[in-house]
Amino acid sequence: MKKKIDKIIINKIINMYYLKKISLKRKKIFIIGGLGLIGKETSKALYQLGGNIYVLDNNFPKKYKNKIYFRQNGINFINFDCSDLSSLEKNFKTILAQYGCPDIFINCSYPRSNDWSQNSFTEIKLTSLRKNIESNLISQSWLAKIVAEKMTKYKSKNSDKSIIFIGSIYGLLGQDLSLYKNTKMRENMAYSIIKGGITNLSRQMASFYGKYNIRVNTLAPGVISGPVAGLAAKQSKVFINNFLKKNPIKKLGKPSDVAGAAIFLSSEISTYITGSTIIVDGGWTII
Repeated sequence: MKKKIDKIIINKIINMYYLKKISLKRKKIFIIGGLGLIGKETSKALYQLGGNIYVLDNNFPKKYKNKIYFRQNGINFINFDCSDLSSLEKNFKTILAQYGCPDIFINCSYPRSNDWSQNSFTEIKLTSLRKNIESNLISQSWLAKIVAEKMTKYKSKNSDKSIIFIGSIYGLLGQDLSLYKNTKMRENMAYSIIKGGITNLSRQMASFYGKYNIRVNTLAPGVISGPVAGLAAKQSKVFINNFLKKNPIKKLGKPSDVAGAAIFLSSEISTYITGSTIIVDGGWTII
């Protein structure tokens, strides 16, 4: 009798409950900006966990530039420009009508003006500030609102619905100017406004849409290795050395670090987490 009870207990322990919870099979996932630095890695990660991935971007290779939709290696690609506010709502609602409502909506987009690197306090122009806030913060806010409203009416086998923003530690803190000493990098007025707005928008949306079982969260990456917005090059050795002196984990973050956190918020492992900002920064914000 005891052996039978022990076997039942063991079977309950190894029934793969958590493995099933982290699986994204049968989940439709829209990733805005899914070809960017973080977006590409997030698309790859969620696809590998079984998600039905739709990448919405306008940064396709030349041979796909004129295609509205194409499918490659099991991933759906849709040509979509989130920075064009004049047609944003119309184009996005057309996509929703054609391809259906997502269970998971992730915005990894990073639209910005050509003079982004001149958005420091001493150089920024009002026209540039307005353009960047409209193309980035307003586009993300409005897309999230549209998809959340769609999710409230969407009947799916997946009761858990999730919206994920990509914020930044600089949506929580002021930029540390010492990092930019002896580099070409500068602080960015528009960036702090955009990321701060996104962070609090996710809290407000979580409060309002929680009754519909829609979770809204933000990922706040620290320094991620890769090209610097507004500059062609990756972070300079000087910048990296300045950063490593102050970061508890003595290395830069990788896009896969953010994608790992996106897996967590996308899966049913995190069904009781909403309105949160998950910081992915190697400990930068703790000191």
